[in-house]
Formats: sequence, C-alpha cells, structure tokens
Amino acid sequence: MFTVIELEQGTPEWRAWRREGIGASDAPSIMGECPWKSANYLLRQKSGPEAEPRQNAAMARGTRLEPEARRSYVTATGRDVNPACLQSIQYPWLRASVDGICFTNHIMVEIKCGDSVYRQTAKERRVPRYYYGQLQHQLAVTGFAAVDFWCYLPGRPELLLSVPRDEPYIERMLCAELEFWGRVQQGLAAPAVL
Repeated sequence: MFTVIELEQGTPEWRAWRREGIGASDAPSIMGECPWKSANYLLRQKSGPEAEPRQNAAMARGTRLEPEARRSYVTATGRDVNPACLQSIQYPWLRASVDGICFTNHIMVEIKCGDSVYRQTAKERRVPRYYYGQLQHQLAVTGFAAVDFWCYLPGRPELLLSVPRDEPYIERMLCAELEFWGRVQQGLAAPAVL
C-alpha cells in the first residue's frame, strides 16, 4: 500500500521530500549496479548538507522530452498515465517519483529519453542493468505486477518493454535499502558491498 504525495516533480519541495527517503533512482546505487554513483556517494548526498541539484546536458534533455515521450506512450498504448509521487505506508522512507501511472488499471511507466539507453535497449531488447533496480523499487512501492519501460527519441521508433515484478530481487533490495536508510539516520558510511 502507498499514498500519493501531492508534489510537482522538479520543485524544491519535491527535492526535499526525496532527500527524506529512498527514491527509485537511488536503488541502483544501493544495490551496487549504478556505474556513475556509489552507495557511499549517495549516503553523503542523503546525510550531508543539501547541494544545489546539477543536471548534465543529457539529463536536461531527458527532462525536457519527458512530457512529449509520455504523450507518445499514451498514444501508442492507449494507457492514460500521469506523473505522481508515491510513498510506502509500511516503509515511509520508501518513495518513488513515477513518470506515469494509472491507479485504476495498475499501469505504470518509466520513461527514458537518452541516446545510450535507447541504443542499449534496442540492441539487447532488455532493460539495462543500471535501471533494473529503479523499476523493481517502483514495483515495491506500488505492489504492481509489472512496469512498462519506454525508450523515446524523436525520429526513432519507440521501444516498449514490460518488466515483471521480481520478488527475490525486491526482497534483497528492501533489505539493502533498510540497512542503507539506517546508516543515513545514524550518519554512518555505507558498507563496501550491499
């Protein structure tokens, strides 16, 4: 079970809410699957002084393209989804800012608009490992059975993969996230491998 938090993604209030818990994009770092952010770096971000958010050009492009990509997903699938901020009732620190969700039909979508993720997904026909934890975290928060992974680049065919819930992975992830959140609360360093 989860509750919907009425926040607009990208605002200072949203950033403060994210900092007070573990979001879906934090999961790959905690699981040791993120090539660009370690668990220790994430721990410093969560427990240190708040820094101004930084976006590289690729992140800014993805943010800019996301509404267009969501409209493309709705048109292609007929599934009407909207962004939302969700928080677990059982674990209030467990949070997710989803790109699109339909509560009545239990449909959720994660949108990616980057060149490299598009190329890798098109080539391998599976979600890149460094995004898998993000999707499973969203499924842990919602309890849904699957999440759609939508890769979008203007001028190229859209890519849609349905990613099923992976209960053994979610169990490992929740244990690692619970331990990580305890370290955030205590101001401790993250273990080398979670």
